[in-house]
Amino acid sequence: MNDVSEAVAGGRRQRGGGGAARRAERTAHRIEAAHFIRRRIPNFEILDEEGLALIEANADLVLEEIGVRFSDNPEALERWKAAGADVRGDRVHLPKGLARSLCRTAPSSFVQAARNPERNVEIGGRNLVLAPVYGPPFVRDMENGRRYATIADFRDLVKLGYMSKWVHHSGGTLCEPTDVAVNKRHLDMLLAHMTLSDKPFMGSVTAPERAADSVEMCRILFGADRVGPECFMTSLINVNSPLVFDATMMGALEVYARAGQATIVSPFIVGGAMAPVSVAGTLTQVLAEAMVGVAYSQLINPGCPVIFGAFVTSIDMNSGAPTFGTPEASKILWGAGQLARRLNLPFRSGGGLCGSKLPDAQAAYESANTLQAALLGGVNFMLHACGWLEGGLVTSLEKFVMDADQLGVLHSLAEGVDLSGNGQALDAIREVGPGGHYLGCAHTQANFKTAFWRTEVLDYRPFETWSEAGGPDSVTLANRRMRRLLSEYEAPALDSGAAEALADFVARRKASEPDAFA
Repeated sequence: MNDVSEAVAGGRRQRGGGGAARRAERTAHRIEAAHFIRRRIPNFEILDEEGLALIEANADLVLEEIGVRFSDNPEALERWKAAGADVRGDRVHLPKGLARSLCRTAPSSFVQAARNPERNVEIGGRNLVLAPVYGPPFVRDMENGRRYATIADFRDLVKLGYMSKWVHHSGGTLCEPTDVAVNKRHLDMLLAHMTLSDKPFMGSVTAPERAADSVEMCRILFGADRVGPECFMTSLINVNSPLVFDATMMGALEVYARAGQATIVSPFIVGGAMAPVSVAGTLTQVLAEAMVGVAYSQLINPGCPVIFGAFVTSIDMNSGAPTFGTPEASKILWGAGQLARRLNLPFRSGGGLCGSKLPDAQAAYESANTLQAALLGGVNFMLHACGWLEGGLVTSLEKFVMDADQLGVLHSLAEGVDLSGNGQALDAIREVGPGGHYLGCAHTQANFKTAFWRTEVLDYRPFETWSEAGGPDSVTLANRRMRRLLSEYEAPALDSGAAEALADFVARRKASEPDAFA
């Protein structure tokens, strides 16, 4: 019996989200989980008012003169025409100000609820929500190397996210489970998020009907009357850059918007291939694409939650491969954050991005660069915060653990400087005086457990002690922690009726159509 079937076996049908669920939550095994980050530090702003106004004017020009394509979606074209756009074939030309005016009904922040209310997150404002890697078809670990991902790998990653203190969100497609049919794997992935974790999660976007399945499973888990008035999913809608909105992504957006669930409208850009090589040119395209996607969500359901996204990498002009942790990508992230805030929208970007094939020094440098840039750039929802490897082709279990540990650094940096009486520590300075030391003073004794961020992975032992222990490198240490976390995992309690209803829905949906692996 697998982990998910263990979670749903033996229950009797009850209404999801009822009293039994609340009693189960109160008696559940508890793990330590940090609250989502509330920044107490300023955002870094790379553009002045003149630069921002220039990029906004250029984006308006692009939308009016060049337009965007809504391919294979005649209903979308009719919606745009009714809204005042100039529609020529499948190309939509937006008069100056139309997209911006439509964006105004989108909320500046919103709460995404989890089945454990203590794990609810608020996306927007001064907040930062950290979510794991999304999308790789391969996984890697020390024992088995690089291989196609399976549903067992996916479940392990959900468990690691649940067990990781500094990770606020269970994420979405943590890896692509290639041993499950393409048209059915979304059901198993959603079931894993819903049963193996009690953190918020993302829905499926690979087809409109899979988005509809995600909404229906949320109704089973949380209660049909709550889905819509409340937001339970945040899902990734990538723009087919440059300037194309395809029917699959827009179809999924339409499903979620109608149901009052959040989407992340995110241009997916490799600079020099899918956008200009210049920072200002790329920012112009990012703004144009994001505004159109956000505006379209408001045409579907004014007031539905939506996030301004930006995923941008540069390109190696010798190999054509995407590069990560580069200064140009950071500049674009910082500028996009400013543009999103001027639209009064939550902002998604960043993560522990790298191009390395292994969780090595290159991976560490590049990931640190992107994590720091996202923290400073005012990101509200950080996808790919842990586990990303090889340009997004691989989810590394060891890097997941190392990245998740480093996310604690972001929490500490975001707190800024404690200027309270305790933070000023004048009593300690008085007690120690000239020439003394602080190790035994009252202030140190009162604060030493919480004064410094402490790693759960990295090794600070003296050389002799480390050597006697076999001289393990960081990947070995991360592997040990990963194995220990999985061995200690206990599923969060779930109302038996909801669990049974979810399992029944998944079984019925799988039986309703043949497997498809393409």
